[in-house]
Amino acid sequence: MSSEALARLAGERVDHRFKGLPPDADGLTFGELAAQRRNLFTDGFTTPVLVLSAERLEHNLRLMETYATRHGLAFAPHGKTTMAPRLFRRQLDHGAWGITLAVPHQVRVAREFGFQRVFLANEVVDAAALRWLSAQLDADDAFRLVCYVDSVRGVELMDAALRGARRPLDVVVELAAGEGARTGVRTEAECAAVADAVATTTTLRLVGVAGYEASVPDASPERVRAWLRRLVALAVGFDEAGRFPGLDEIVISAGGSEWFDVVAEVFAEIPGFSAPVLKLLRSGAYVSHDDGHYRELSPFNRVPEEGSLEPAFLLWTQVVSRPSPEQAFVNGGKRDAGHDMDLPVARVIRRDGVERPATGVRVTALSDQHAWLRTRPEADVEVGDWVGLGLSHPCTTFDKWPVIPLADADGTVVDYVRTFF
Repeated sequence: MSSEALARLAGERVDHRFKGLPPDADGLTFGELAAQRRNLFTDGFTTPVLVLSAERLEHNLRLMETYATRHGLAFAPHGKTTMAPRLFRRQLDHGAWGITLAVPHQVRVAREFGFQRVFLANEVVDAAALRWLSAQLDADDAFRLVCYVDSVRGVELMDAALRGARRPLDVVVELAAGEGARTGVRTEAECAAVADAVATTTTLRLVGVAGYEASVPDASPERVRAWLRRLVALAVGFDEAGRFPGLDEIVISAGGSEWFDVVAEVFAEIPGFSAPVLKLLRSGAYVSHDDGHYRELSPFNRVPEEGSLEPAFLLWTQVVSRPSPEQAFVNGGKRDAGHDMDLPVARVIRRDGVERPATGVRVTALSDQHAWLRTRPEADVEVGDWVGLGLSHPCTTFDKWPVIPLADADGTVVDYVRTFF
């Protein structure tokens, strides 16, 4: 990220667009507000407000940097999780090779903030988007972009859109995770046909293979391991057939947030190739981790000796209604919390500056602007209490918050994370 882009973020002014921030901060720049180091609980923040833990964020960044280094993996974390250039920068500062993205609009955000290496983990056949990507490549020799191909027809559309480009677009053949899985080529013979189609163009350059192991049907360590070995064997076959002529490096990429331990295991078996291999891992949800889906499925649960991620999100809400001893309502709902995989989890209650576990409190449903709480007899909940909710699946929470305070454990807000969805 360029210093000019950082300055633009710090120079943006606080106003009505950014929920949860202190109303009396309107008109300040985010840089000025951060310098005030306001306290989340006593200096005017309004509920609901989503907060990232500064300490836990740093822990997660360091852990994945160490993990990738230990296992000889390059790391391009998936930026679609956060769409936050400031967090992209933190990831690069912690050793990331580049950023993975999913659609051309996200690449536009990354380029606006000066990022130079992008792995576009998707097929692109939109002519306007391809022409824009090509213009970026032609204008900046330091910019590297790699994207997927999975059909001869897709190659033909890309070639037609990219005619006249000065630099070819680097592509990897996406191997599907199995019949009925998501995108990707289903058979090795079809993969070869797609690779051959790329070779007939001057607008595309085949640089490797890739895929997404979490799409393996009925995924288990054994099934994921078998598919990853297929992916490596596909790359070996391509190399032996001379499909990677003159490359400085060959890309083999996989790795979401559920199976990166198996990716590390299989990628450690990769044999010698005609050029060095970039073993590219793409996990993204680790930045904030979560209190639901990824907490249950984290690979660190299988390899606890390697460490553990920490949930860094907390949605602070306030009890606005206590209609019965068994029920309470807080003022955060579907508009504030991701709920596509699991409901939020009541973690902590704060009253008069004192925090305690949310014993006997369970979220049972979400409305647009409310969470429904079921309270057992041991629950001590009053109107006005702040309730911190742990969240599941960070991807669908980040995109509900254009600005997220980054706070120390004592509630001091040290920075603001701007997202661009």
